[in-house]
Amino acid sequence: MSTRRENSEGGVTRKRLKPQGEDEGKAEADSVHTVQEEEIEASITGSEEMELSISLILEKIENFTQRVSELLESGKTMFKELSNEFEEKLIMIHKEQVEKWQEEIKELRAIDASNEEANAVLHNARYLLNLNQNDQ
Repeated sequence: MSTRRENSEGGVTRKRLKPQGEDEGKAEADSVHTVQEEEIEASITGSEEMELSISLILEKIENFTQRVSELLESGKTMFKELSNEFEEKLIMIHKEQVEKWQEEIKELRAIDASNEEANAVLHNARYLLNLNQNDQ
């Protein structure tokens, strides 16, 4: 005969019983049967506690996964909004810079036109001076 006992590591060990007289054997068999029932109840209780612990851990995993998913979604939304703002500001900066350079081009053309006029007036003045000097 043997009985099963749980050791401290959660494993099961077997204990051999010595053969005894009928009355002693029957009494011991009853006590072994009672001990086995208590061990089964303890393992069921342990299993229920273990299942509860596992269930709590699985719930934590689910909650954590949900939070991560929500953070990812809010992060995506935030980055999309930031990206749109960045794009708008960059386009505005580009537009302002192009307008500034176009204004510089207009000013340069106006200066060039003014210089061309002044150059034409000076050229005419030289021509008249040269004519006047040649006539004398």
